[in-house]
Amino acid sequence: MRRCVVRIARVDFNSLMQHLFPGDADEHGAVLLAGYANHGEHCALCVREIHLAREGIDYVDGSVGYRALAPTFIHRMITRARDERLVYLAVHNHDSDTTVGFSRIDLDSHERGYPALLQIARGMAVGALVHGRRSMEADIWFPDGTRANLEHGAVVGTSILRVSPEPDSGDPASLESYDRQVRWFGQSGQRQLTRCHVGIIGLGGVGSLVAEYLARLGVGKFTLVDPDRVEESNLSRIVGASRDDATVGVEKVQVAARCIRKANPDAHIESQIDDVAKESVARSLTACDYLFLAADSMRARLVFNAIVHQYLIPGVQLGSKIHSDPHGRLSDVMSANRPVRPGRGCLWCNHLIDPTLLAQEAKTDEERRTQAYGTEQPNPSVITLNAVSAAHAVNDFLLDYLGLRPEHEPLHYEHFHFLKRSRMLVEPRKDANCPECSHEGRFGRGDSTPLPCVDG
Repeated sequence: MRRCVVRIARVDFNSLMQHLFPGDADEHGAVLLAGYANHGEHCALCVREIHLAREGIDYVDGSVGYRALAPTFIHRMITRARDERLVYLAVHNHDSDTTVGFSRIDLDSHERGYPALLQIARGMAVGALVHGRRSMEADIWFPDGTRANLEHGAVVGTSILRVSPEPDSGDPASLESYDRQVRWFGQSGQRQLTRCHVGIIGLGGVGSLVAEYLARLGVGKFTLVDPDRVEESNLSRIVGASRDDATVGVEKVQVAARCIRKANPDAHIESQIDDVAKESVARSLTACDYLFLAADSMRARLVFNAIVHQYLIPGVQLGSKIHSDPHGRLSDVMSANRPVRPGRGCLWCNHLIDPTLLAQEAKTDEERRTQAYGTEQPNPSVITLNAVSAAHAVNDFLLDYLGLRPEHEPLHYEHFHFLKRSRMLVEPRKDANCPECSHEGRFGRGDSTPLPCVDG
């Protein structure tokens, strides 16, 4: 039996739960259409559309079970799923709380109906979800005859809510090195960190700090992405880098991996010593639970932003900047912590992806030299500014990923301006028809839509 993760944006989850549990203790239904992400033995379903079944019209008395989706509603939804290359998910609820599962009648109905739905779906999976008030289970059918049940559901808002078929009863985390933080968020929280898969794009001054912090928190799996090697000018900023590393040109990813293993020998690390804009590298990040963008190229921003919205993976863009006026006087010294969530905080909507710079980065080195694009000097960078950005981003990850603070609206970017000793919270703007973050664009489409990669 394969395992799957179901990801859904918080606003969509709230709408679904209000429909399923209006307070009448009765059963209700819906259909979700979800993008599919293939990760071998594991997969992710990214909920793109919610279709609430109308009582007595789309959700009616069943001929075998208590209630059922109407045939006309099913046909309309499965043909839309086929045409949009999405996974069809029939949804109903049980009057339960933290534990839920399919009844024998439910499973028998799947056996009767899903082979025919698979034929209509033409290569896409079909399946079902059943919800309790604080629980969820899945039964997913694939064209090759295999099936999957639920690993967990991830409700992605500012904070991340995890739902599963039953309460977590794993073995207690016993490592003494985590004792002080377990006293805060408990054994369950530590288990969640151990199971968490983070992606870090850019392992320079900011990303190396992020890797160090996450490793010491006990995060269990890392995908590290950076094509560059350590140079002598990096030694003042990259955690764990030595002069020997700079002399022989050790990859930044390898320095970060070495630091992670020192802090957490049990961590699993996947190293991608390549550009995140390469298709295979970008795809490796789609299995992550959380993304940190610590690279400042426009191509990295473009790909990161697309993954967040297309695969419904929470992330954050972080960094620091030092600005001077034309006379060389400091005009701003700042650090940024910009959370990006499915449908919110989009870097395109907020003009944080510069089309001109993006076009320049797409050119070869020779083309840039010919057209005088290489005249810019390297940006100033100081480890203390990087540490502010990294620490706040990792604190937010810890609080939001473990559900240690309630969902809060609206989402805010966080900017620290040190000359003014100020902290600014900026509410990101949103374009209604943005091709990146809206339901008109790549939102929740999973593998059915190409990522904006140089070879994709």
